[in-house]
Amino acid sequence: MTNETLAGYANVSLYSAMAVFTIAMLCYAVYLAGLLPARDRAGDRAPEVAVDRELVSAGAPSETAGTPVSGTPRPGRPDESDVPSRARAAAGIGATTTWLGGMLLVVSIALRGLSVDRWPLGNMFEFAVMGSMFTSIAFSVWATKRDLRWLGLFITGPILLVLGMAVRVWYTEAAELLPSLQSYWLVIHVTVAVLASAIFTLGAAASAVYLVKDAFARSGRSSFLDRFPDAPSLERTAYGLHIVAFPLWTFTLIAGAIWARQAWASYWNWDPKEVWTFVIWVVYAAYLHSRATSGISRQTATYIALAGYACIIVNFAVVNVFFVGQHSYSGL
Repeated sequence: MTNETLAGYANVSLYSAMAVFTIAMLCYAVYLAGLLPARDRAGDRAPEVAVDRELVSAGAPSETAGTPVSGTPRPGRPDESDVPSRARAAAGIGATTTWLGGMLLVVSIALRGLSVDRWPLGNMFEFAVMGSMFTSIAFSVWATKRDLRWLGLFITGPILLVLGMAVRVWYTEAAELLPSLQSYWLVIHVTVAVLASAIFTLGAAASAVYLVKDAFARSGRSSFLDRFPDAPSLERTAYGLHIVAFPLWTFTLIAGAIWARQAWASYWNWDPKEVWTFVIWVVYAAYLHSRATSGISRQTATYIALAGYACIIVNFAVVNVFFVGQHSYSGL
């Protein structure tokens, strides 16, 4: 089998993954849509529960007289039986197709590497595909431990967007590496950077959902977000993800300096890519510091975390394309 054939099959796997992620995104959207009538039904039952309690307190017989207070439904917080079976089925399909999409990306990346006999992280296109693969698999593995159906749409949507950009804007034909990238540090440094970016993506999604959920909770308005975990739980989840990703990004920064010393005889060259990698590290360090500081609100700290993710986007989509430096390997 020729290298051109392998590269062609890699693209077929990529396009197949995009189709599968589209199905997953739509299924997760159907699940979230199914939460809307569930909320309404729970809200409609609340007055009935209140009337039953009044009758019981007045001594009137009631079917709920022997029911513990803790067993009564809470307004706006429907149990699983309130979610339509069609919505639950759609979420199950979404989870399965997310796994399938991740596996198709693994195949695409493997075939891409085999077609050029190198680690497939030599340009923006390959970085985007591998980042999407890490994000989807990390989410799927995490979903085996917790119920993350509420987060699925906010993960598969961005993955599909990045893959679309990779195919339409950042696509580069499979080719040999630039001389400066022909090092074992490519496997170590760039792979860890991609993994850290994937976990930061999960953290950013959880952070954004937390801020919206918290805003609705403070306003007292009900929404389908009432079916999501409570705001403090969402914030802790986002914080835990950032705790995992930050050491990986720290390693990325240190490994990059070591590689720079070997390639360019200097640990630091004030290259735009180096500077932005350090800026990202500083912003996330500020987030972790503010999160541990009692005088700073959780909302403010979360905004700093989202600013850090915005810096990651700038570092990848802007610096790689519009800034000329020693890291100019976008392939565009």
